[in-house]
Amino acid sequence: MSLDASLRSLRYRRLVELLHRARNDAQLTQAEVAARMQRPQQWVSQCERGRRRIDFVELEDFARVYARPVHWFLTTASAAEKRDGD
Repeated sequence: MSLDASLRSLRYRRLVELLHRARNDAQLTQAEVAARMQRPQQWVSQCERGRRRIDFVELEDFARVYARPVHWFLTTASAAEKRDGD
């Protein structure tokens, strides 16, 4: 699967939806997240919109900022996949 195709996959879209949800649950703005991760705000926006591929180390960083265990992102996305019959 090409990088472009993987960015459009349903599983990846679920992950970026969870990133957005976790940020909202943490009551943080993109700018606050960016500052904590020492990245530009635009980078956070691109990750949340699925325009930029997130690697595992970056997922760990997001999880730390949002005070969520990494497995929350994985198990929540997996449960949605099973529910939707994907």
